Amino acid sequence: MAVVLTVLVLFLAGFVAGFILLVMGAINFDFSNSEIPPGVNQPAKLRIIHIILISTAVVGKILENIGICTQVSFVRYVQGRKTLGVDPKLFIKDLWFEKVPVRIYQPKAPSASQRRGVMFFHGGGWVFGSIETHEKLCRSIARDSDSVVVSVGYRLAPEHKYPAAYEDCLNATQHFLHHLEHYGVDPARVTVCGDSAGGNLAAAVSQTLAGRSDFPKLRAQILLYPGLQALDFNLPSYHQNRGVPLLFRERAAFFALLYLNGDALHMQEVLEGSHIPPDMRVKYTKWVSPDNIPEKFKVRGVRPLRPTDFIAEVYETVKRFCEPNLCPLLAEDSVVQQLPESFILTCEYDVLRDDGLLYKKRLEDNGVRVTWYHLEDGFHGIISLYDYCGFSFPSGKRGLDSVVNFLKSL
Repeated sequence: MAVVLTVLVLFLAGFVAGFILLVMGAINFDFSNSEIPPGVNQPAKLRIIHIILISTAVVGKILENIGICTQVSFVRYVQGRKTLGVDPKLFIKDLWFEKVPVRIYQPKAPSASQRRGVMFFHGGGWVFGSIETHEKLCRSIARDSDSVVVSVGYRLAPEHKYPAAYEDCLNATQHFLHHLEHYGVDPARVTVCGDSAGGNLAAAVSQTLAGRSDFPKLRAQILLYPGLQALDFNLPSYHQNRGVPLLFRERAAFFALLYLNGDALHMQEVLEGSHIPPDMRVKYTKWVSPDNIPEKFKVRGVRPLRPTDFIAEVYETVKRFCEPNLCPLLAEDSVVQQLPESFILTCEYDVLRDDGLLYKKRLEDNGVRVTWYHLEDGFHGIISLYDYCGFSFPSGKRGLDSVVNFLKSL
């Protein structure tokens, strides 16, 4: 019996040691490809968050390899497992808009007039994120701006490919617009808002509703470091920030492909630019080009790669990247001209920075009023870290305050 126990203990010790080595090995590998620029405020805090995220992903991969659960489901579980209690200033209720789960945050204080309404779409690369992961953020927006906030739990990839997420956000928004009086919301002050992939969805929904006469016209759109195109992963910000947490250049392409096709096949070809036909690339150069980015954003040593030869087979698998509902930066001028007043937030140390800058220019060129807020020391995801286990950042709070102030101005 003693021998059996000894063997069992040694086996468990070996398993734990091996498990730790696997995790540390993966972390070290990821760190060798990561970089935290000196301009980031509180770099040690960002490094700790990065370690937590990597460790979660690695443990998820190990659990997937031994058949317990998928990596994606484990990461989602860890991200969304915390629930908050009652908020003394808000009524909070879970509902369904059509077949889409939503959570509504309504200020408890009486209001002399109808309130603003905010449709909020969470980020997470269309793969992660949920109503729960953005709970604190939505509560804060509702409380501080005295608005009714509707957080949308849209379907996620890879289980649900494009256009599932877009359709859920659109359907939930249309339902809300048809029932505003039930929630005490002013039909003239409804805004769509989202961060990262949620910013992509907010932009797409805003474009779809532009010019529609059967719904109240949106008052504004708020896009927080949005991803708006998948044609060119070699813009200056993609090279300058390719290894900056929390979103690497490769991860941006990986998530876009997972949303589009449910897999990340041909990721390298997409990164290199082989997925877009030459004539189409020329067509979209007027909107997606480093030439449209102010020179001050190119001073950190940009060395853009030349696109490799076009591969028709790859294009056939990703040609829907050219649809504005997936890549809103490619919408025609006739649509962009009808868009509501816009707020765009960008971060200096973010691969998606230039997507926001390019869309800002497109909107302004088409006569749309734009409020732009740039976090010089910000990185991707900084606002969604608001009040995150003590790991929030001052610049993230400044960004959130700018959103609240914009809403109050409407």
